[in-house]
Amino acid sequence: MNKFEWRKQCKDLYLPKNKPVKIDIPAMCYFTIEGSGNPNSEKFNEAIESLYSLSYAIRMMPKKGITPEGYYEYTVFPLEGFWDLDKEGRTLDYLSKDNLVYKLMIRQPEFVTNELLDYAVKSVKSKKPNLLCLDKVKFEIIEEGLCVQAMHLGSYDDEPQTFNLMQQFCVENNLNRLEKTHKEIYISDARKTTPDKLKTVLRFKVKQS
Repeated sequence: MNKFEWRKQCKDLYLPKNKPVKIDIPAMCYFTIEGSGNPNSEKFNEAIESLYSLSYAIRMMPKKGITPEGYYEYTVFPLEGFWDLDKEGRTLDYLSKDNLVYKLMIRQPEFVTNELLDYAVKSVKSKKPNLLCLDKVKFEIIEEGLCVQAMHLGSYDDEPQTFNLMQQFCVENNLNRLEKTHKEIYISDARKTTPDKLKTVLRFKVKQS
């Protein structure tokens, strides 16, 4: 099998156009971690580092002499996150980043299991003992189902413009948004990309009315 690369094999999931589309998202495996508060915090950065460290520990297992059943060559998937607001945040007429609630995640290949997560946690702990949130990472299978998504180009602060386009798409196609929670998939590395060049997939669940 050729190396699985999400940028090539999963363009519909990760590289949509900037025009909204309807898409049915199947069940997939993820490493996830939950948190709350400002995403500019050290706690948030540690959560991201934990997810990436564990994902790469799985990816590099064959180089350690361990090849899990069903293993194949692949590119590590991008960071994703479900975003919501806590009770106080929902009462405000402006966005307070301190009131954000999130579940960050990185998709895993189908051969990954809870046992492999345990292996990855032990492996990363031996190298990075100061990563205290490793034990908070879970293995989950998540099925998002029917969604509307679009590629947002530019700063995270300008996302409402793309959400407005997505909402208009829903009106025109007899779709109802199911919840305030939305997903973001970070195609660009914010540490190396200027805000105006950022690419972020925005997605929320819908049902046909």
